[in-house]
Amino acid sequence: MRDPRIEQYARILVDTCVGVQPGWQVILWGGPTARPLVDEVARQIGRRGAYALVRANRTGNLPWVLEAPDELIDTLAPIEAYAFEQADGLIAIDAPENTREITAIPPERLGRLQASIRPALERVLTNDLKWVGCNYPCPALAQDAGMSLRDYEDFLYGACLLDWDAERDRMSHYAERFDAADEVRIVAAETDITLSLVGRTGEVDAGGANMPGGEFYFSPVEDSAEGTISFLEFPAPYLGRDMSGIRLRFEGGKVVDASAATEEEFFLQVLDRDEGSRRLGELGVGCNPGITRFMKNTLFDEKIDGTVHLALGNGLPNIGGTNQSEIHWDIVKDLRPGGQILLDGEVVQQDGKWQI
Repeated sequence: MRDPRIEQYARILVDTCVGVQPGWQVILWGGPTARPLVDEVARQIGRRGAYALVRANRTGNLPWVLEAPDELIDTLAPIEAYAFEQADGLIAIDAPENTREITAIPPERLGRLQASIRPALERVLTNDLKWVGCNYPCPALAQDAGMSLRDYEDFLYGACLLDWDAERDRMSHYAERFDAADEVRIVAAETDITLSLVGRTGEVDAGGANMPGGEFYFSPVEDSAEGTISFLEFPAPYLGRDMSGIRLRFEGGKVVDASAATEEEFFLQVLDRDEGSRRLGELGVGCNPGITRFMKNTLFDEKIDGTVHLALGNGLPNIGGTNQSEIHWDIVKDLRPGGQILLDGEVVQQDGKWQI
């Protein structure tokens, strides 16, 4: 029997997140594991009088990535670049058969591939191309989360099928307090870091570019980060690898000292990817009431109620970010065990609970 939640999920992606209009050309990424949702999204795009341009997801191209000569890896295929230039919308559905498959790509080659894609993503980063990224419940994601597939389905839909208008109103109350502040300070175990928000305003994600939504976020002033932060509660997944025990020290907005308990060599390679990879592109605050535990999936983990996340690398131009990098890596910090967020010296969150 077809799960009726798939139709509701597709409607949120097409209408709430992207707002598909008649005549639009919408790139639809999704592999065979996600077919029920891909098919339903395509149906709904068609009903709105728009084109669905269905593409296999990026990991489906792994054999080509491993074998193609460097000069091809370094340049995005012209027809794909043209598609990104001309498309009106992008819906990217991730349902991997193996969440570690990308580790087969050597780090140097993976970096070159990311660099080749970066120019085409400019319209995504500025939100000129309306887009959303999401997951479809599949065995590989359920296994990573340590859950049965049925439990994972319930969890995913419970985090995504919310009243997003009500969630926007609730999160806007907190985001407005950040908008009015000059300085954010985050204090927790082995953590005391300050960031400037002077001249910056935030964005509330309540059914926008990520699904699930459930956060508000800023691009902090690029040279403002000072202090230390330790990500000791959860591992930090990135490109199929799990780094744990990450510790960072910032001076003048730049990481000047870094370590990791696992995968440290790869971690340092990522930090040295380019000029912008040691600076922050984002500060996000998780607020999704349906996400209370770590799932080893950043799309969900960065929305855990009572957490913050810092993204190393590329900033968000639509909210004032100017840092440029091939990477944008969100790393989640749990503040529920003894953490604080202070705005201009006032405690606004304690132990993951709002005080405002």
